[in-house]
Amino acid sequence: AVVHNGIIENHHALREAQRAAGFEFTSQTDTEVIGHQVRLHLDGEGDLFAAVRAAALELEGAFAIGVLSGAEPDRLIAARRGSPLVIGVAKDAVYLASDAAALLPFTRDLVFLHDGDVAEVRIGAVRVIDVHGRPVERPVQRSTLSAAATERGPYRHYMQKEIFEQPQAIADTLDGRLGENRVLEAAFGTDATAIFDRVREVRIVACGTSYHAGCVARYWLEALAGVPCQVEIASEFRYRDGTVPADALLVAISQSGETADTLEALREGRRRGYAHTLAICNVPESSLTREADLKLMTHAGPEIGVASTKAFTTQLTALMLLVVALGRRHRLSAQTEAALVDELRRLPAAVQAVLALDAAVAALAPDFADKHHALFLGRGVQYPVAQEGALKLKEISYIHAEAYAAGELKHGPLALVDADMPVVAVAPSDPLLEKLKSNMEEVRARGGRLLVFAEAAADLADRGLTLVDVSTDGIRHLAPLLFSVPLQLLAYHVALIRGTDVDQPRNLAKSVTVE
Repeated sequence: AVVHNGIIENHHALREAQRAAGFEFTSQTDTEVIGHQVRLHLDGEGDLFAAVRAAALELEGAFAIGVLSGAEPDRLIAARRGSPLVIGVAKDAVYLASDAAALLPFTRDLVFLHDGDVAEVRIGAVRVIDVHGRPVERPVQRSTLSAAATERGPYRHYMQKEIFEQPQAIADTLDGRLGENRVLEAAFGTDATAIFDRVREVRIVACGTSYHAGCVARYWLEALAGVPCQVEIASEFRYRDGTVPADALLVAISQSGETADTLEALREGRRRGYAHTLAICNVPESSLTREADLKLMTHAGPEIGVASTKAFTTQLTALMLLVVALGRRHRLSAQTEAALVDELRRLPAAVQAVLALDAAVAALAPDFADKHHALFLGRGVQYPVAQEGALKLKEISYIHAEAYAAGELKHGPLALVDADMPVVAVAPSDPLLEKLKSNMEEVRARGGRLLVFAEAAADLADRGLTLVDVSTDGIRHLAPLLFSVPLQLLAYHVALIRGTDVDQPRNLAKSVTVE
């Protein structure tokens, strides 16, 4: 029996060779090809471990596999390349999983396989050889998480639970990382100070929600720290010929630390000659954290829902720590650093206050439930927040949603605006508010239905729109975190009404471990 996560890219060629050798197929899956390839070598090698290793060497692509023979039911063989694989070790059982969180209800004793490893797993014993065929020791690690951390508790869905866990997750991410008026660099690693002293530019690579977090950080790095920054989708960065600036820090962001394109982007960056790398990740044992020079962990706890929520806000929290650490070496004054540290300290309570909007946002969800399209608008640092809001809505409600920088309205999107197109605007009281008001007037003049998330000081009442007052408690630079929360709530409540699978939306996976 074979269980497999991943994609075997050469399965067509292997299938033809296996047919020529007399094998018959009952499906079109690449997993069946793995089973036949193992059998092919088992007939020659006579040993399941050797057969799985030989077969794995012939597979192209990213995979994590587990193989069990009826002749040896007490022996599991596991192999991985480019896709995560964790062994759970219990007193009277052993387990294989792609994610440590899946094992917590059964055991907290975990063995993390490295890329290219093949393992023989028995109750009470794990034997591993590495990609070069050498015996290696992969220690059993005791997870600090409990099974309770992966339980839904009183919440209807994991996503709902994770939205409401954000104040604590942010507080945990900040714990031990703030001094009286400054950010403490020790959290980045022992080499951080020496590396940060040399950094003159930042490149960020990420996918999905993590990419949006990186886009917010770009505004912060350039406006606050005075450090040039570019953000690229990891799957594009990998295949684009680009220049490598001198003394650039390559930052890879991934909740799981196993996102295939982000991992490969980090490796490609090393090959191109990036001097230093930093991983921002939620899983300390992940491939990303092992391979980067520096790491900054987000302490969000397990995130089960496919649509990322607390991972996003804790990534932004961690990125602000990076902004301050780099900025103090450039144009960030001690006074501004102290102000940012004060905002960071007040952030968990401010997010808690925004969560009080839950009922108000739920009351607005029926206006979206029968719609097929939605438009999200933002300006400046809030534009990536609008992008994240659109992503959340499309992920879990299956409504086609797009986000635009509000200044782009007249360059195409305005043609779509009518009474059946809800338009969501993110409108904090910042220097771009007056420009955004003009954009909203353009929507209203075309009969568009506006839902605006704004502060009370924005003076938007009586403008023919639906207004949700987002209290920021004077938090200015970290406002993107506060405005992202009601957008998460909106997506959640719209999905509830539409009856979709909130935690496991169709066609999506929590960790995208294949290209």
